[in-house]
Amino acid sequence: MNRLVVGAQWGDEGKGKIVDILSQEADVIVRYQGGSNAGHTVCVGDDVFILHLIPSGILHKDKICVIGNGVVLDPKSFFEEKETLEKVGIEIGERLFISEKAHIVMPYHKELDAKKESDLGKNKIGTTKRGIGPCYVDKYARTGIRVCDLLDEKILKEKIETNVEYVNKICDINDIERFNSDAIFTEYKDYAARLKPYIKNTVYYLHGVFKNKKKILFEGAQGSLLDIDFGTYPFVTSSNPTVGGVFSGTGLTHKALDNAIGVMKAYTTRVGNGPFPTELTDEKGESIRQTGNEFGATTGRPRRCGWLDLVVVKYAAMLSGLDEIAMTKIDVLDGLETIDVCIGYEYEGRKIGFIPSHLDEFAKCKPVYKTFDGWKNTKHIGSYDELPDNAKRYIEFIEKFLGIPVSMISTGAKRSETIFR
Repeated sequence: MNRLVVGAQWGDEGKGKIVDILSQEADVIVRYQGGSNAGHTVCVGDDVFILHLIPSGILHKDKICVIGNGVVLDPKSFFEEKETLEKVGIEIGERLFISEKAHIVMPYHKELDAKKESDLGKNKIGTTKRGIGPCYVDKYARTGIRVCDLLDEKILKEKIETNVEYVNKICDINDIERFNSDAIFTEYKDYAARLKPYIKNTVYYLHGVFKNKKKILFEGAQGSLLDIDFGTYPFVTSSNPTVGGVFSGTGLTHKALDNAIGVMKAYTTRVGNGPFPTELTDEKGESIRQTGNEFGATTGRPRRCGWLDLVVVKYAAMLSGLDEIAMTKIDVLDGLETIDVCIGYEYEGRKIGFIPSHLDEFAKCKPVYKTFDGWKNTKHIGSYDELPDNAKRYIEFIEKFLGIPVSMISTGAKRSETIFR
């Protein structure tokens, strides 16, 4: 079975742990979109790994990992991550392939990203300032530099010189220090030599994997509500985390996907600006943030926290055709007297069950809640039967509302702290 793991909220749902667990059953793990703006946290024993570019499956020593063409690759970030893994005994060796069609994040992308975010002021998007958006802009403007360009010094030098000439005009207007094309070429020529062993035509490779009936696990970054087309635009990422990104980001067809798992927290979080109907700005929201350690794995920024919004999850399920739900962090809600779940919105005096496309309308939506009695403890529980009755009622209501089974329940950060149903 070839499976997809996709975030069913605004990202940070705990996909890293779920991918890590499911990697045990896969042969090849593929990251299909995003860049080093992702932060997938995986706990193995007492060790904590935060992966930004390399698929979480790399922690399993017999698995092959692929960075697909839909990813934008920052070589500096990649090598920092590789070195961190090797320091703790995780050798990449010949287990990782990078698509020659993937686009490369350049130094000017990061600078332009930070400058634009700063200029937006109170209207800022909440980007990680890692150059992801500007890199995708160049991709679609057809001026991007791809991994395969690194392998031809003449082409690489020409493209860098052309792009830097244009970028420096923008720098002059915005009082940004100009870039030196020769220095960038020297830096990226070195990256090219170090990346060469990993570069592969992954489109043909993955079709071969599929043809030979190997098991593929597709790892998404960010979340469905951050999708560039279907998320809460403009407060979104620059790629498609939803199911469509799997095919455009790997070159495989819909026939290569058998099962889609949506990962959702037992509550809701989001980072950056944008409407958030169930946000808790009181002591209860701060308590959830602290208990759940809701701080960005990539930026360290505190996440906004609120009650579970099932309108959001149902929308994500529709977008990607979810077959199963993996629920994480149910233990964070331990000890609360009551727990609310959003089952609809009130907009201009009427109840609606959808997310308005216009953000001004979405911002006016008030959550319609169903209240559940809380429970004392789910931490470390490994069997569904052992869960408190109120926690079971909570989960079973979610299943009924979504029409999708909750097949995995995470009761802690470690691999062992997972219930399978």
